[in-house]
Amino acid sequence: MSSGSINKDFAIDVRNLNKSFGDKHVVRDVSLQVAHGEIFGFLGPNGSGKTTSIRMMCGLLTPDSGEGTCLGYDIIKQSDEIKRHVGYMTQRFSMWEDLTIGENLDFVARMYAMPDRKQCVETTLKQLGLEERASQLAGALSGGWKQRMALAACMLHNPEVLLLDEPTAGVDPKARRDFWEELQQLAAKGISVLVSTHYMDEAERCHKLAYIFNGQLIAQGTAKEVIESQHISTFAVHGGDLAALSQELKGKPGVDQTITFGDTLHVSGKDEDTLKATLSGIAQDSRYKVQLIDTNLDDVFIHLLGTKGKQDEKANA
Repeated sequence: MSSGSINKDFAIDVRNLNKSFGDKHVVRDVSLQVAHGEIFGFLGPNGSGKTTSIRMMCGLLTPDSGEGTCLGYDIIKQSDEIKRHVGYMTQRFSMWEDLTIGENLDFVARMYAMPDRKQCVETTLKQLGLEERASQLAGALSGGWKQRMALAACMLHNPEVLLLDEPTAGVDPKARRDFWEELQQLAAKGISVLVSTHYMDEAERCHKLAYIFNGQLIAQGTAKEVIESQHISTFAVHGGDLAALSQELKGKPGVDQTITFGDTLHVSGKDEDTLKATLSGIAQDSRYKVQLIDTNLDDVFIHLLGTKGKQDEKANA
């Protein structure tokens, strides 16, 4: 794809994006494609390059090198055009707390110079269930309602792509579920959603995922594809002193990682036969119950983080 080409087959199509701030290489050769109407989730530790990658893909930040298109527009040469078609919701609440919901949305509509501002605000309030709270001060809203108002502000100009930077951080579980139901409905209408999240249940609701570590994409695809690509076997252990057992198992043959989830210990490894043999003694202990289970995203992402971290340590040694 040449830098001047237009690719409308994908909402986003980027190749080899790089970005540095000072001597820190924040994003390294990131390439991916996002389909129209697709929810694409970005996962990774804090400071891994998620937000920087998302902003470059949509013309909000100029890459040092690389190329791509967003909605058919060149991300470097036509960034102003892209911004007219993108809604961006930052991690921190950025509306005016001393204005009402309606006043906030009206102000945003003015910034976009929308011709039928009043009707647009009323329609958006209705679509996102904010009509009855339109006169409520933003500063008096709960986290969930603030989040819904911020999404409404993003949707005022009918964007074709939504950028959501950890939109549900600090929001209660019900508000998170409601928010994701709204995202699913928007995607069904053809809107592409790029969302960064730390929640595995949210990651599982994305059509595609990318895991970023130290600025590099180390896995991407559907949740099923990401899990299967790592070829990890996982056993669940119940009963006994799991904290002590976790420590005892570390470093044993076939054991690559142990993770405690409440009253269950997940023990994972690449070599299923060796791992099973190591756990056979545990299985004969009446205090424990051991069973082979499906590896989940938590297991995979912790594995990826550990593996990549060790590789980087060796490379920098």
